[in-house]
Amino acid sequence: MLLLFSPTAAAAKEADTAPTFAKDIAPIFQKNCQQCHRPGSIGPMSLTTYQEVRPWARSIKNRVVLGEMPPYRYDRHVGIQDLKDDLRLSESEIEMIARWVDDGVPLGDPADLPPPIEWPDLNVWTYEDEFGPPDLVIKTKPYSLPAEGSDVWWKPIVPSGLTEDRCMKAVHVKASESGRGVAHHANSRLLGFDEESQEWVDVERLSEYALGKVGEVVPEDACRLLPANSMVSWDVHYYPNGEPVENDVVEMGVWLYPKGHQAKVKHKQDLKNYSLLMKGAELELPPHGTAMTQGFHSFETPVRIDSFQPHGHFRLVGKTLEIFDPKTGDLEMVSSVSDWTNDWHTSHIYAEDAAPLVPAGSVLVITGYYDNTAGNKQNPDPNQWVGRGSRSADEMSHAWIAVTHLDDEGYEQLVAERESRKQTDND
Repeated sequence: MLLLFSPTAAAAKEADTAPTFAKDIAPIFQKNCQQCHRPGSIGPMSLTTYQEVRPWARSIKNRVVLGEMPPYRYDRHVGIQDLKDDLRLSESEIEMIARWVDDGVPLGDPADLPPPIEWPDLNVWTYEDEFGPPDLVIKTKPYSLPAEGSDVWWKPIVPSGLTEDRCMKAVHVKASESGRGVAHHANSRLLGFDEESQEWVDVERLSEYALGKVGEVVPEDACRLLPANSMVSWDVHYYPNGEPVENDVVEMGVWLYPKGHQAKVKHKQDLKNYSLLMKGAELELPPHGTAMTQGFHSFETPVRIDSFQPHGHFRLVGKTLEIFDPKTGDLEMVSSVSDWTNDWHTSHIYAEDAAPLVPAGSVLVITGYYDNTAGNKQNPDPNQWVGRGSRSADEMSHAWIAVTHLDDEGYEQLVAERESRKQTDND
């Protein structure tokens, strides 16, 4: 029997499947957009209701189609895609938003709207819902910034306040409400007392604040040690924005694993999990020029790479992380960010079974791509020579990489566990 569909019937079927704000678009905005686009947050407009969204619909379509929003600039179809806290829209969600705008932004049935989300106060710690209040809060000394001027670096040293060795569970650094517009970043390092020299010496990087970074969580099978009676050295980069800021304080919340927490996989070093600052080569950009830098780092032990965070300023446009195996000659692409923006400094955290396991002797390769031409829309001045430096007008060529050191037995243990889970999933 031959069935014929009339144009009227086909149009009716198309209308039944057309996306609406209430049923299809609002849930996407709740999941991927409203944490920034809500009253009092950092987004330039609120997108919590249909009335708020409608005037921006065409702009929203353009930004999501270009991949500029949500601001998670991690390339699709390149390297590892299994990430924690991944804000990217799926390709089907992007297509749905574009179609909804092209169809005239229909509201649909208000009964289909999801209940509004009760968002936490912006001054609440990132992991407070998950872990409760931080066990330890480490603050900078207050600093007052004038309304006008050049870059400023505030470098106070303060005690951690911890009286016994503990393993850290998570770290979140946040700027104050008044300081969010002027704190470009805030780095911190651990200092330990050297008995031989009777001086405080650098131990390792602790954490970082930058716009777009939510914090760091240490895997349960690792121990990132916060030593007793240590000091914290802060390096806060301020840039005046036309409004004075009085007595600004940057805070670090630290969550601790219970006393006696032990790493579940065997590790070689006492400092089992730490953040590697991996630098690229020397950098110099001529006016209207481009450049590429590469950096290399190898390990004497097997390691697991837990996260990758590219860093740069206005001329950085892309960065990749690869692993070179000298035994086989293989070069594996791990992560790629080819649309970098200085507006967002995101730490890309690999899912448990996706975090790269790197044999001893293999080499991490980071490659940075820089554009000092007028074609780089975030470039403030293509007529300037640009070199490496800490000012916003300078450039940088490094990445923050969280690394867990393993011994051979711990490495083989993780490999075997992954293979076992894969086999279970296939069965």
